[in-house]
Amino acid sequence: MRNIALKLMYNGTAYHGWQVQKNAVTVCGTLEKALGEITGERVHLTGCGRTDAGVHAEYYVANFRTESRIPLDRLPFAINTHTPEDIAVREALEVEEGFNAIGSCLKKEYTYRIYNSRFKNPFYVNRVYFYPKRLDEEFLNRAAHMFVGTHDFRAVRSVGTETKTTVRTIYWCDVTRNGDLLELKVCANGFLYNMVRAITGTVLYAAEGKFLPEDIPAILESGDRTLAGPTVPPGGLYLTRLWYEDERLNG
Repeated sequence: MRNIALKLMYNGTAYHGWQVQKNAVTVCGTLEKALGEITGERVHLTGCGRTDAGVHAEYYVANFRTESRIPLDRLPFAINTHTPEDIAVREALEVEEGFNAIGSCLKKEYTYRIYNSRFKNPFYVNRVYFYPKRLDEEFLNRAAHMFVGTHDFRAVRSVGTETKTTVRTIYWCDVTRNGDLLELKVCANGFLYNMVRAITGTVLYAAEGKFLPEDIPAILESGDRTLAGPTVPPGGLYLTRLWYEDERLNG
């Protein structure tokens, strides 16, 4: 039995997130169906994380076990002929027996994109968050940096998947601008439900003068979700980088 890891990307607009659900179309469910048709087996995919409905992945890793002997170099092409155009597998690699896409992941980076312009852009619908008021990226960056470090992030998560602890370590949280496009990049050893979208909303609240960037540590310490900013829409969120001990999977 082989343990195979897939490197893939997807546009999440048409899907109810990654995780398989009984009455909804999901990325994982779509891929498992394709793999079943190719291998003739009932395939179970383990993904590197549960992206929510409407969230995208520029880089994603999932693994599955199979008796199939389909050559690794042919597998991505086979899968891509059985999936819609908004899901693309780039590479297949055989990994060690104990590898698990989520359990073996050391850290992840998410990027939230904001289109900061007076006028909306139809080509960015469900791809970025349209925000018409002018934003100062240096001020946003100051607020974003307040999240760096090991903290209890209960104040910036939505009620959802239960976890043993809400403590996480953020390695960087930075905002950059390229023309009208702002990017907030967050890298951490793990994320809570809606955490990046709530961090982004909190940074925007600071920009709107609801509180100072220097107030954010106290908001985190309070653990009170109502004191932080709103959860911004999912269309601007992308999973962009992953890190593993197996460097072939880093991207």
